[in-house]
Amino acid sequence: MRLPRIFRTTPFRLTLLFLAMFAAAAAAFLAYAYLATAGEVTRRADDEIRREMNSLEAIYRRGGTSSLNQALIERAVGERPFLYLLLDRQGHKITGSIEESPIGFTDEPGEHWTTFQVTDTDPDGGEVKRPARGLQERLEGGEVLFVGADVGESEGFVTGIVRALWGAGALVILLGLAGGIIVSRNVSRHMAGLNETVAAVRAGDLKARARVRGARDEYDELAEGLNEMLDRLERSMGGLRHAGDAIAHDLRSPLTRLRARMESALIEVEAGKGDPKQALIQALDDADNVLTTFNAVLAIARLQAAGSAPDQTLFDPGQLAADMAELYEPLCEEKGIDFKVELIPRLTVKAARPILAQALANVIDNAIKYTPPGGAVMIRVRRRSSGEIEFSVTDNGPGVPLEDRNRVVQRFVRLENSRSEPGSGLGLSLVAAVAEAHGGRLELDEGPGQYDGFGPGLRVALVLPRVE
Repeated sequence: MRLPRIFRTTPFRLTLLFLAMFAAAAAAFLAYAYLATAGEVTRRADDEIRREMNSLEAIYRRGGTSSLNQALIERAVGERPFLYLLLDRQGHKITGSIEESPIGFTDEPGEHWTTFQVTDTDPDGGEVKRPARGLQERLEGGEVLFVGADVGESEGFVTGIVRALWGAGALVILLGLAGGIIVSRNVSRHMAGLNETVAAVRAGDLKARARVRGARDEYDELAEGLNEMLDRLERSMGGLRHAGDAIAHDLRSPLTRLRARMESALIEVEAGKGDPKQALIQALDDADNVLTTFNAVLAIARLQAAGSAPDQTLFDPGQLAADMAELYEPLCEEKGIDFKVELIPRLTVKAARPILAQALANVIDNAIKYTPPGGAVMIRVRRRSSGEIEFSVTDNGPGVPLEDRNRVVQRFVRLENSRSEPGSGLGLSLVAAVAEAHGGRLELDEGPGQYDGFGPGLRVALVLPRVE
């Protein structure tokens, strides 16, 4: 037989476990309370019996058996809650409220304690057995004195307390079970929404989101975390789909040009006019351009889909800029460009070093490419007043007009003054994607301005967040 689902939920099982632990603790507490209370009742009864025995022994020492006998008769008919019995040297009853000793007649000296039962009559006339405690001692003259006390009322009081505690424990367990059922139902209701969201996503609906109730509890935290994960998943899937579409769209033109050139070269070779070797060299160059374009588009798509750069580490940005400057300085010397580097030491940035190096290479390569001979390029690394780290590359080439600066970071956008230079228009797009993947931004500003036939130039700054 399969139990209802609510009894198979984790909250209900945890409730049962808690109740079992509570019941065990309550049973141990009740056992201790009973033993301690019953022990205290017995101790108090024994103390009262001992005091009564001492009082009677004092009377015996002062007046002998007759005085003791008189005292027992008076006390037996009084309100004292004791049971008395005085036996002579042969064990015959002299006086008392009971007929025989529960311990029996013995010649052994010393104290003899016992627990026994006395018969009482209830309001309906029936006999009732009640617990009692008693002490028996042999007096100096050989007589035996027994003093007992009815402890039924005290033990009944203790038993009543224990029963009340047991009843309270049972009530707590019942209320705990009811609370466990209510909690399980609430948890199941909250989890049902999350399960529905997961089921919808598994069915292919990436728009499904968990409902946030606004209670700011752990269920809302779980729902918000799930929604954030689904947002990233949707962006990733959308980025991958967009990347596939972009690659298919963006590579159509260069592949078409490659095929047209190869077809034209084939026709010329068949007509005896073309150079087969030159045709193959041109085809290889076109294929390399297609692969470069493909890799750049794929890198941009991956960064945008991931949302953040992978494998970020802490390092000195000045050291990275120095390595890039050492790599490009010979190219500047060959072209006749004045190349300068300004670095602030002991800075720290958190980034993916290979990806950041590729972005800086694109910026420096563009600066050198569009700066005419006799111009200047400067690399600078500094900390801004906001704590952000800035990589900037400034040149005094033709620059980018203000109205075009938002366009040049888009893919495959090339301005008219750059048509004669090789490239695909993906360099600054990749740099912008790298900056965004690191939580930073790409800034384009005018360079040093018009001077001696150069300018106005361009300043490209890659700004990364401060490291706490």
